[in-house]
Amino acid sequence: MNLENIKDPKMIKSLSEEQLEKLAEEIRKFLVQKLSTSGGHLGPNLGVVELTLALHKVFNSPNDKFLWDVGHQSYVHKIVTGRASGFDTLRKYKGMSGFPKMSESEHDVWETGHSSTSLSGAMGMAIARDLKGTDEKIIPIIGDGALTGGMALEALNHIGHEKKDIIVVLNDNEMSIAPNVGALHNILGRLRTAGKYQWVKDELEYLMKRIPAIGGKVAATAERIKDSLKYLLVSGVFFEELGFTYLGPVDGHSFTNLIETFQYAKKTKGPVLVHVITKKGKGYKPAELDTTGKWHGVGPYKIESGEGVQPVSAAPAWSKVISDAVLKLARKDKRIVAITPAMPMGSKLMEFAKEFPERFFDVGIAEQHAITMAAGLATQKFKPFLAIYSTFLQRGYDQVVHDVCRQKLNVIFGIDRAGLVGADGETHQGVYDIAFLRHIPNIVIMMPKDENEGQHMVYTAVQYDDGPIALRFPRGNGLGVAMDDECKEIPIGSWEILKEGNDAAILTFGTTIEMALDAAKQLMKVGVNAKVVNARL
Repeated sequence: MNLENIKDPKMIKSLSEEQLEKLAEEIRKFLVQKLSTSGGHLGPNLGVVELTLALHKVFNSPNDKFLWDVGHQSYVHKIVTGRASGFDTLRKYKGMSGFPKMSESEHDVWETGHSSTSLSGAMGMAIARDLKGTDEKIIPIIGDGALTGGMALEALNHIGHEKKDIIVVLNDNEMSIAPNVGALHNILGRLRTAGKYQWVKDELEYLMKRIPAIGGKVAATAERIKDSLKYLLVSGVFFEELGFTYLGPVDGHSFTNLIETFQYAKKTKGPVLVHVITKKGKGYKPAELDTTGKWHGVGPYKIESGEGVQPVSAAPAWSKVISDAVLKLARKDKRIVAITPAMPMGSKLMEFAKEFPERFFDVGIAEQHAITMAAGLATQKFKPFLAIYSTFLQRGYDQVVHDVCRQKLNVIFGIDRAGLVGADGETHQGVYDIAFLRHIPNIVIMMPKDENEGQHMVYTAVQYDDGPIALRFPRGNGLGVAMDDECKEIPIGSWEILKEGNDAAILTFGTTIEMALDAAKQLMKVGVNAKVVNARL
């Protein structure tokens, strides 16, 4: 089948399971081929091919509403809803978004980019449905990594309490970007091996009802038995205790199992959670073998080997520059602790984690907790370095204000991906942090012009004992400048004159320094001698 001929998901409904298997194979080949030139979120999408096709076969989009949590696993959904031709412009300017986009399709009913939002959105849609008196199904699809987010747990609690008809699909591939952490992840691990509790429970009720004369009464009083059975068969049925009907675990690559389970869920009243086990990267060996998250999001690559094809920069990545400086100082200063909310790879903290496992904490997708935990460490005279993307720092704004800045605690925020980030799109632009930090009392904001100044700023932040520091640095690579052997402290509040001039002054910082110096050269050609100032702090 030519995937570009799929214009409507209704085309999926008439396909047999054998035809669906062939379509799944074609989609995987298509994704591996297209993303080898454009880059994108390959691993997550290869893992949800059968899941997505089964959803579209059983439910009726856009009347039934799919909410893709985070959204990076929506590529197959885009193909099924008539957008295969858009992959030539994926993640490009004015091209197809790498995330669900309402302006692209009526089948995209919820826009995402950040994690753990789908369940709350689904609850709102379910309330609206019931107030309107309609009967559409609301189906949020959330990963086991995103489910660890506090907002998702808040929504689960509310959905279970209100008993709303919502079908939560838990896509469990044991990873978010990096391998998952936390107690909830351990609960899911036990559920994966627990067997078909729901099937046993239903069979028990069916057999009881067949007992002549007293069968109905026996079945009505069997809830205690079923509860005991639940604890016997499933260690810690977290979702049932929250009020959900738990279905699973289901093989996420079996159309038979997926379709039967979704049809059962469709007929079940109240909140349902379908626990689907998938393999991230399925069908492409380099991605299947990934245990660190490398194939979660990739640049262009060679299909045969999986090797990247983008030229390797001589200059180090900014994340590497900052993390190396933290590691270097941590070898001498036992107060330094590194924290990340589920981004150890992206923040280049794996070496720190390996060398100082007792001082490294990946808290999962839990930005609020990460910030306040750092505050707690700071009260005990430690120097927590919290590596966090600019776009995710905004998720913990109250914790920055209330728990860190108000108490004037010595937390170092390593704000990665600060500024424009290009292909990651509008949900990931790091353009708000200066605006929401600069008016908060007690915090110092700094951004280096190059890698050497970056390592000096890390050292300055560690030495500073009068409150929190926000150290911003951009996505991508540095300039390749020479690095000093020893770090030095930069006076807080100091600016640096990079070029003298009497006719005008250009005040700037960070990655725009090079542009300012170039602009000063151009101004000199027309007789304007401009001063250039690095307003770094």
